[in-house]
Amino acid sequence: MKEPIIKFKDFGFRYKTQKNPTLYDINLEIYPGEKVLILGASGSGKSTLCNCINGLIPFSYEGEITGSCIVNGVETKSASIFKLSNSVGTVLQDSDAQFVGLSVGEDIAFSLENDILPRKEMVPIVEKNASMVGMQDFIDHVPFQLSGGQKQKVAIAGVFGEKVEILIFDEPLAALDPQMGMTAVSLINNISKESEKTILIVEHRLEDVLYKPIDRVILMNEGRIVFDATPDELLRSTMLQECGIREPLYITAMKYAGCSLEGNKNLCDLNELEFTKENEEKLKAFFQEKREELPEIHGTSEIKFDHVSYSYSGKRNVVDDISFEIKKGERVAIIGKNGAGKSTAAKLLCGIIRPGTGTITVEGKDTKDMSVKEIGEKVGYVMQDPNTMIVKDIIKDEVGLALTVRGNSQEETDAKIQKSLETCGLYKMRNWPVDSISYGQKKRVTVASMMALEPDVLVLDEPTAGQDFRSYTEIMKFVNYLNKELGKTILFITHDMHLAIENTDRAIVFTDGKIVADDKVFAVLSNDEVIQKASLKQTSLYTLAMKLGLDPEETIRSFIEYERGVK
Repeated sequence: MKEPIIKFKDFGFRYKTQKNPTLYDINLEIYPGEKVLILGASGSGKSTLCNCINGLIPFSYEGEITGSCIVNGVETKSASIFKLSNSVGTVLQDSDAQFVGLSVGEDIAFSLENDILPRKEMVPIVEKNASMVGMQDFIDHVPFQLSGGQKQKVAIAGVFGEKVEILIFDEPLAALDPQMGMTAVSLINNISKESEKTILIVEHRLEDVLYKPIDRVILMNEGRIVFDATPDELLRSTMLQECGIREPLYITAMKYAGCSLEGNKNLCDLNELEFTKENEEKLKAFFQEKREELPEIHGTSEIKFDHVSYSYSGKRNVVDDISFEIKKGERVAIIGKNGAGKSTAAKLLCGIIRPGTGTITVEGKDTKDMSVKEIGEKVGYVMQDPNTMIVKDIIKDEVGLALTVRGNSQEETDAKIQKSLETCGLYKMRNWPVDSISYGQKKRVTVASMMALEPDVLVLDEPTAGQDFRSYTEIMKFVNYLNKELGKTILFITHDMHLAIENTDRAIVFTDGKIVADDKVFAVLSNDEVIQKASLKQTSLYTLAMKLGLDPEETIRSFIEYERGVK
């Protein structure tokens, strides 16, 4: 029998700046060639566990270690980052922290340069690796000027050339559009099969990772390993709900229909799943049941784009002659692949940039006659990358900054800060330095900052990126409160089809700067032509409908109507 390539024995770790340990009593063996998903909510210790493997702990993040961690035969606390880097390669969740090159090509070539590979051999490898992640046209671009999703692709391409035995992917899907997420999962799977490398994927998006086979799932909660088994065993257990992890949508649908999860073969792979006859009948009856239809929104016009175009370079329109109207109180998903023009449209709405042609109105007023400050009092925008928004050192100061600038009293400011931080699960960390928290937690800080202002229109750019299900659910609960109780208009710029299904009424789909669909969310997400054109992916509800011989649109509509009715 092979020796484990990674072995933790009675291992624990406490950061130097913290009172209590982050990891407790870790006993884990991972063998060469295994493909393992390390799953857990934010703060569960999964990234810390991986940092113990790649040497960032204890050599970059100081702290107290107990027990033993052996990687490729070496006790990590007695080694060095350099020595461990010969065995372990890592794609970090925060891509900005990983870039070392002045161009995309240089960054992808970094590990090859360290191996002193001749340039004539290096160039075709760089081009090949860039093409594998769809970045072949960006080789000369500066990494820090790319979108969040494009940065993630470059980071993934950068590890393809590394001659290491262990590859760690920390939240690799966080900023990728759905189809590129599928491509990334496929690429990781190909690396696993063809190179026999040991693969560790740190994620909380279980359904997306299960697009390709996983050998084992290590589920972490509050610094401990609470489950170590196959994906099928995990889905049949109650551990996902107990640990705040979102289960696949088709599993949720099976539970709504009263199905037993026992007796079904290949439960973790919907395409290969074999339902029992009883479960198949229950699912068909559930989706065909008549329910109360979703209400129509009949509010007044809040936002209107009228033949709007914009170009950064003056050559190609990133937003090209788009027109749409959003009514007061609507919840709308703006969806499409990276680079489709979604975030540019949001910046146009907020007045950060101004239309080349066409007009934008907010509550009937042309934004060309409004300052950014005036627009900002009506429209709040939470950007995709939290690093571009945060300016204060301490979390509570960041959340209260805009309130203070607007002249709120200290009492009112403190009350709004507390409410917003509690909603976003950050109140206990209110006095922490921003630099000490994770990328996902920084994202929550920016959401909390904007929520505290309670604008008439709230624009959230990729709000689920880097967020575990529990944190995301709390944020959505507050966003939906703003919508239902206070009549706020909510725009989600998102790749997350789950978010669109569960929290929006309408979807506007962008492709190459144009709008290719604008309809009820269930109609858009069941339109295969639109999905393909926009580089999205079908939800598992669509796949489930096709498997059962049902109409996908009616199936998704039925699921949404049932879920809205019970929540």
